[in-house]
Amino acid sequence: MLFVDEARIFVQGGKGGQGCESFYMDKRMRNPRPDGGDGGRGGNVIFVADRALRTLLDFKYKQHYKAKSGGHASSKGKKGRTGEDCVVHVPQGTIIKDYETGLQIKDLVDDGESIVIAKGGRGGIGNGATRRGVILHEEGEQRTLLLELKMIADVGLVGFPNAGKSTIITNISKVRSPIANYPFTTKHPILGIVFIEENAHEDFSFVVADLPGIIEGAHLGKGLGHQFLRHAERTKILVHVLDMAGTEGRDPLDDYEKLNIELEKYSDKFLFKHKIVVANKMDLPEAEENLKRFKKKFGGKVIPVSAAEKQGLDKLVKTIQKVLKKIHKEENNAQEISKAG
Repeated sequence: MLFVDEARIFVQGGKGGQGCESFYMDKRMRNPRPDGGDGGRGGNVIFVADRALRTLLDFKYKQHYKAKSGGHASSKGKKGRTGEDCVVHVPQGTIIKDYETGLQIKDLVDDGESIVIAKGGRGGIGNGATRRGVILHEEGEQRTLLLELKMIADVGLVGFPNAGKSTIITNISKVRSPIANYPFTTKHPILGIVFIEENAHEDFSFVVADLPGIIEGAHLGKGLGHQFLRHAERTKILVHVLDMAGTEGRDPLDDYEKLNIELEKYSDKFLFKHKIVVANKMDLPEAEENLKRFKKKFGGKVIPVSAAEKQGLDKLVKTIQKVLKKIHKEENNAQEISKAG
C-alpha cells in the first residue's frame, strides 16, 4: 500500500434549506394567515480518527468533501429535513490545519475522536414564524485544509541509511520491511507489532515503527527530512540503531552525534524522550573495536546485536518492554494525580 502522510483538501458544509412563503386561507377567514415552514439545516463535515487507517492515500484521489443540503420547507408549517453529515475518516495521528493560515485546528490522536470541521448553513425561516417575509437560508462553511499524518507508535527505530533498522523490525515483529543494500530502502514509515507472551493469562505487545533513514540537514528537510522526523515525534521510545562496523565508510561515533543533532534541532521534544542505543552488525570486523571506542566516549548502556544473524534481539525486545512498562506506570500515576486534583 502506498504511504501518503500529507494532503490538501477542500471541505464545505451543506447549504441550509429554503424557508417557505405560504398563506393559508379558507372561506371562514377574512385575511390569509402566513404558514410557511422553516428550511432544514445543512449537514456538517465531521472528521473522525480511525485506527484501521494508516495513510492519507485516499485524499490524493478525492480532494472535495461536501455535506448534504438541508431540505426545503413547505406550507402548513412543515419544516425541511436536516442535511446529512459528511463523515470523513482519517488515521489516528492526523493533524488538521487551515491551509490559508497554517493554524492547527485539531490533532486527532485517539481512535473515535472527532471534530466538526465545517458547519452546515442555517435553514431559511418561513413566514409562518416571522409573520412577515422569509429570511433567507445560509451557505455552509467552506475551507481548504492541510492534513498531516504523524504516525503513532510506541517505539521508533532511527538511524542513518543502511544501519539495519529494516532487518531489526523484520526479525522482531510480524511485518516484512523491504531490505536491500542501498540508501533509503525504506521510503516511508512501516509499522510492526511485537507480541510477548508473559504468562498463560497475560501478553504484552507494542507497536514499533521502521522510520526512514536520515542524513545531515534532515531537520531542514534534506533527504527524507521532515517526512521522517514528523513521525518520530509521536513515539515514546527512540531506538538509535548504529552501524557499529562502519560498513558504509562512516564512523558510528560521528553517526551517533549527528543523529542526536538532527533530532534536537528539529524539536526540543526529542530531548525528553526515552532512548535506547543499539550497536548493530556486531558479527562484522571492526565492530568490537568501534563499540569499545563508543562506550569510552559516550558511556551509558548499549545493546550489541547482529540483526542479520538474529543475535541479541531478545535482549533488545526485553529492554524495550521494561522501559515501556515504566512509561505506562508513570502515565497512569500522572492521570490519577490529575483526577485527584
